[in-house]
Amino acid sequence: MILVLGLVVFTVLMLALEWVRSDITAILVLVVIGVTGLIPTQQVFEGFANSGVQAILAVMIMGVGLDRTGALNAVATVILKAAQGAQWRLLVVINSVTTVLSSIIPSQALAALMIPVASRVSTRSKVPLSKLLLPMACVILTGTNTTLIANTPLIILNGLIESTNRNLPPGANTIPLFGMFTVTPIGVVLAVMGVGFFWLFTDKLFKHAPEDTSTTTPTRTESYFAETYGIDGDVLELIVTADSPLVGMSVVETEALPGAPLILAMKTGNESRLSPPADSMIWVGTVLGVMGPRESIGNFANAHQCRVSPRLRQLSDMFNTTRAGISEAVVPPSSRFIKQTVNDLHLRKRYGISVLAVNRGDKVFRDDVRNVSLRGGDTLVLHSAWTDLTTPREEHDIVVVTDVPQEEARPGKIREALFFFLLAKFLALTELLPLQVAFWVGAAGMLATGVITPNEAYRSVNWKTIFITASLMPLGWAMDQTGAGSWLGQELMVHIGHLPQWGIQASVAVLALALSQVMQNVGATVVMVPIAINIALATGGNPTAYILITAMSVSNTFLISSAHPALTMVAGPGGYRGKDYLRVGLPLTLVYLLTTIVGVDLLYKAF
Repeated sequence: MILVLGLVVFTVLMLALEWVRSDITAILVLVVIGVTGLIPTQQVFEGFANSGVQAILAVMIMGVGLDRTGALNAVATVILKAAQGAQWRLLVVINSVTTVLSSIIPSQALAALMIPVASRVSTRSKVPLSKLLLPMACVILTGTNTTLIANTPLIILNGLIESTNRNLPPGANTIPLFGMFTVTPIGVVLAVMGVGFFWLFTDKLFKHAPEDTSTTTPTRTESYFAETYGIDGDVLELIVTADSPLVGMSVVETEALPGAPLILAMKTGNESRLSPPADSMIWVGTVLGVMGPRESIGNFANAHQCRVSPRLRQLSDMFNTTRAGISEAVVPPSSRFIKQTVNDLHLRKRYGISVLAVNRGDKVFRDDVRNVSLRGGDTLVLHSAWTDLTTPREEHDIVVVTDVPQEEARPGKIREALFFFLLAKFLALTELLPLQVAFWVGAAGMLATGVITPNEAYRSVNWKTIFITASLMPLGWAMDQTGAGSWLGQELMVHIGHLPQWGIQASVAVLALALSQVMQNVGATVVMVPIAINIALATGGNPTAYILITAMSVSNTFLISSAHPALTMVAGPGGYRGKDYLRVGLPLTLVYLLTTIVGVDLLYKAF
């Protein structure tokens, strides 16, 4: 018990402080459990074969299939048509559509898919993006509890319940497993509550939102990026002469010179490329595609013996807005870019992408951008060919906010994608097949019909999420099998045992939502479910009700941007600050908490 509780404390601290990546922390916990024999050896890696983890894998693959065919891009047009020009109706429609999708698509994947949709809607409707993104992220969390399809904490509950049933005290009734619609009555109420909350209070909560939209499209890059990041001026060509001191210098050395413009492209001999690597050498006759104020470029050219072409001649095709341009991308919490500097990532060499600026809260890094260490939620300003954004986007390292052309889309496969997606959901909702099998029917169908390629399917999987989920599940099993969960429940009862049932339930819910603010929701679920079950058994309460309260409360994470990936991802594009999350999150947290307690109480007492 001491070892298990020590691992729990270690997990909470490491996930909260982020000294080590969260997936590495989860793997370390798994290894310690295996080495110390806290659970039987054959159970140590059962998390990877767990039905919930397999369902999550299939959902990730199907989500990319829908994205590839452009199925979700059509959502923007539907939203605008349904809104009929009224802002209040637009807010209700986009939040309602997001809520419906949140019941079938995992929250982080849905946020990545909906941010560009919201950007397009904002551009067309002139509604500030700040009025759309945070409400959209919040309704993802309020709507994700509708079924056991897309909510990771809910998906893994049955595995935790099965472990608990094997270790129940003599005479205790077996806890029933959750069905697909067990959570639906309360989930629907929470979903409606989320949409209604922002319908009533969006104007009051966001009354200081800027009037101009903070979104970007290829046609408005110049004005937007000039106003937001100070990235302005013209794109011109510099031809390096034989007398230029730039001859023999690298790109990075040239960019470090006083008054140097942004180097966006380079042509040496017959070789041309956007975003030349930092170590690319400049020779006589090299053509540089640079961006900056025309006067500043002229001064730099005179000082360094270069000729300025008055218009793009040799590099014009490379700067065609249908092929390349400036875009914004958010660094999601699962990105491999986190804690690495722009210089260490070698994005020019690896992907052909130049980082022009980094936006973090109130701060914009422009001058020394190469040495900025990236964090989750940072917004990157990039220059690249649109197709060069595909690989880092598919590897879940960035979420592109800008509405850019996607040449890799397969609109001809949209029928197959929708058919197999809906087939999988039908098989799951009707319980004709187990959840994980139903989802793999959809994923396999998309692969077989060419909606996505096998390599795209492999890249679509967020392995960080998989390893965190599968590696932390044995921690919950260890809490059961060692009696640590029972001991913690008894200790908590010393302080809350005198309260009525609803008071004890509220205490469990508050503890669960507090844990979920500082650690992954999967980790909070794994830690809290055994405790909640033992409290229910000790007080004569319904264990299923306590489990449900716990699982729903770990989605009650509206207070800080780092508490949930969906909230982190909208911080940069929406320009939100900590006070914005508190202003929206405090009342929403209280309403969510009250709705959960009352809903569960009615479901398991009145009915």
